Amino acid sequence: MGRKKRDRKKDEQSEEVDTPEEEEEDMLDLDDELGEEGMETLGYTPKKKPELSPNLKRALRLRSQKKSRTGPFRRQEWFRYKRLGTKWRKPRGLHSKMRRNMKYRSNIPRIGYGAPLEAKGLHPSGFKEVMVYNVKELDGIEPETEAARIGHSVGTRKRREILERAREKGIRVLNSGGM
Repeated sequence: MGRKKRDRKKDEQSEEVDTPEEEEEDMLDLDDELGEEGMETLGYTPKKKPELSPNLKRALRLRSQKKSRTGPFRRQEWFRYKRLGTKWRKPRGLHSKMRRNMKYRSNIPRIGYGAPLEAKGLHPSGFKEVMVYNVKELDGIEPETEAARIGHSVGTRKRREILERAREKGIRVLNSGGM
C-alpha cells in the first residue's frame, strides 16, 4: 500500500471515531444548555438515582475498586482441558500447585476479596433490587432506596403494565429494555 493511500486511510479513521469520554462530555454540555425539561423534550429522561448515605456511597466506590483489581477466578487447569470450563472449583489435590498458592498459579477466592458489608446485594447504582412479577408487587417498593427488576417469565403485555405503573409511582425499573 502506498504512503499517500495509507495516510488518507488514517485521516478517515481518525475523523469518524469519537471516544466515549468525548461523547459523555457532549451529553453533559447538552444537559447544561437545555436543563432537565429540555432533555425530556428530546426524548431523554435521566435515570432516577437512589438516596444514599455517605457511608453507603463510600462502600459502593470501594466495592467497584476492589472488583476492578481482582481478576476472574478460574478453575485449576481450565486452559488445558476444554471440558472443565472456567467456572470456579476449589483445588483439592494433594500436590496441587494452586492449592499450595504457588506464585505462578492464579489466585483463589479468599475472604479478603469480599465487598464491604453495606454494599453487599446492591445494584451498582446503589438501589436494592426487588423482583417483580405483577403490578401488585410494585406497592411494597420504596422508590428512594429500592428498584424493580421484572422477572424473566413475565410477558410483554404485563411488562408494559408494570412499566407504566412504575413510571406513575416514580420507581426505577432496572431491566426496562427500552420500552
